[in-house]
Amino acid sequence: MAEYDYDVLIIGSGPGGYVAAIRAAQLGLKVACIEGRETLGGTCLNVGCIPSKAMLHASEYFDAAANGAMAKMGVIVTPKLDLPAMHAQRLDAVKQLTGGIEFLFKKNKVDWIKGYGRFTAADTVDVAGKSYRAKNIVIATGSSVTPLPGVTVDQKVVVDSTGALELAKVPKKMVVIGGGVIGLELGSVWRRLGADVLVVEFLDQLLPGMDMDIRKEAAKIFKKQGMTLKLGTKVTGVAVKGSTATLTLEPAAGGAAETLDADCVLVSIGRRPNTEGLGLDAIGLVPNARGQIEIGHDFRTAIPGVWAIGDVVPGPMLAHKAEDEGIAVAEYIAGQTGIVNHAVIPGVVYTWPEIAGVGLTEDQAREQGEIKVGKFPMLGNSRAKTNHEPDGFVKVIADARTDRVLGVWAIASVAGTMIAEACVAMEFGATSEDIAYTCHAHPTHSEAMKEAAMGVMGKPIHI
Repeated sequence: MAEYDYDVLIIGSGPGGYVAAIRAAQLGLKVACIEGRETLGGTCLNVGCIPSKAMLHASEYFDAAANGAMAKMGVIVTPKLDLPAMHAQRLDAVKQLTGGIEFLFKKNKVDWIKGYGRFTAADTVDVAGKSYRAKNIVIATGSSVTPLPGVTVDQKVVVDSTGALELAKVPKKMVVIGGGVIGLELGSVWRRLGADVLVVEFLDQLLPGMDMDIRKEAAKIFKKQGMTLKLGTKVTGVAVKGSTATLTLEPAAGGAAETLDADCVLVSIGRRPNTEGLGLDAIGLVPNARGQIEIGHDFRTAIPGVWAIGDVVPGPMLAHKAEDEGIAVAEYIAGQTGIVNHAVIPGVVYTWPEIAGVGLTEDQAREQGEIKVGKFPMLGNSRAKTNHEPDGFVKVIADARTDRVLGVWAIASVAGTMIAEACVAMEFGATSEDIAYTCHAHPTHSEAMKEAAMGVMGKPIHI
């Protein structure tokens, strides 16, 4: 038997795969990463997290100028939208970051094998007709958009998240199918730029999986911003004629159908693991009912020498979760112990204001035992007041007996950054008292976290 080509061969260069490759190389292993895109970084950097944030940020500036928010602060402007320039800065951000990964691969001596990989044996992957053998193979192929049965995405009238980032003009009426993170973020972009946006969600609240107080408050905020929400509603058909889509909607609980027209429909009902075409059957690896690859605590699959991380394994489909798993799997392969605390993985929605959470929801926490809850409104936060950002709150959930923090939820302009404090606190097993008695700089949005923790103890100051 010939010698191995690599110690570690990673299939996929998204946040999980490229981080695993770099960390494995740092640990002295010979590493290659298989990637079929023209650029590294996977969905996140190319058509996901990064370009969407570039459009969100730019559209926030336009909205602040257009809706009078800047005028309230004495800055009088009349904005003009240059959509090609807005797209150009998005593409520039992607180019710089994907190029940065290519630089890091070269710096760490990681080989980039261009093409799509397919198992031919447990230690062998075929790429474009050439075979590569490795002692360890890591599946990090990520996820792709979940299709809506009977609806064809043409990337013109009916788009997925990728197409929604690249619209050449602002739609007059956009219907977003799915009230989750991606739909709300991209719907927010086009609403700010002038589209009439309607969000259709099958469930009776937006943002499945988040704390119920957050879900209800988010709906109020989005309505106030001009979005129309149709909750508890399912889309049963989308017919495209020319540049117009006609949607058929029905109440999820049953009832009379209705139709409406739109010039853009965004299908955003979730993502599914990318396991097709990998040749898993050749090595006897069978995905579970949800299409995910089951793993042990150390990311080993049922096949010796084959590992899996990121969106193809159970857990939230989040870039930062994949990154942490990428580091951990590399360390396990190198004979060390990799650590990912899956109980403390934050989730963020980059709308305006941002929405963030970590740990248990209030309902989940109550199922486990008696709890105490503290809430503090951003309306009472001095920095939010000076910045004209009154919407939202911070909520801290703690065990009633031990005071240990079980979950933290927030809606605030910088909630995505604020939640890091809660993550660190929970990683160290902090109590609400620990957060409450930690000095926070004044005036900052983060003081709302301190006040919410003081609320758990029954003694908030500014409400």
